[in-house]
Amino acid sequence: MAAGTSFDPIGALRALDERRVAYVVIGGLGRVIQGSPERTDGTDIVPSLREDNLRKLALALGDIEARRADGKPLRFDEDLVRESVLELETDTGELKIVPEPAGTRGYDDLRRAASREPLGSGLRPSVASLGDHARMLAALGRDQDAAKLRTVRRLIELERQLGLGLER
Repeated sequence: MAAGTSFDPIGALRALDERRVAYVVIGGLGRVIQGSPERTDGTDIVPSLREDNLRKLALALGDIEARRADGKPLRFDEDLVRESVLELETDTGELKIVPEPAGTRGYDDLRRAASREPLGSGLRPSVASLGDHARMLAALGRDQDAAKLRTVRRLIELERQLGLGLER
């Protein structure tokens, strides 16, 4: 995270919601919202890639002063097509835009099982299901994700035992 920038996921998600951006929260923040005890310092989203939604997303990124984490000029349309993960620094902290996360077919695939989770102040973002988080972590196949994957699988098992099922 850039010096002087504090992590404010509520601010990032609020900016997206104010512009009516269609997106699903994934990654560490998504898992934390779903009950994982891990720590995270960034917001990861999968946006709908429909043209009107991308226009709204570009406006929301302007609202939170988004800039590329690598210091290169942000060319949103080109960067989104060219990169599998667009890493940005914003006034609300790190924001990663992931058009098609590993093991998925993107927004429409994740949206089907996502749940709207209340975070307070009327904010209810769509968050990828635990099953989809497990699918993404398993598809990445990285050693550093093994503990996260075990935790997600344990949360799924706890939900089953409580009769909550995979979907809320």
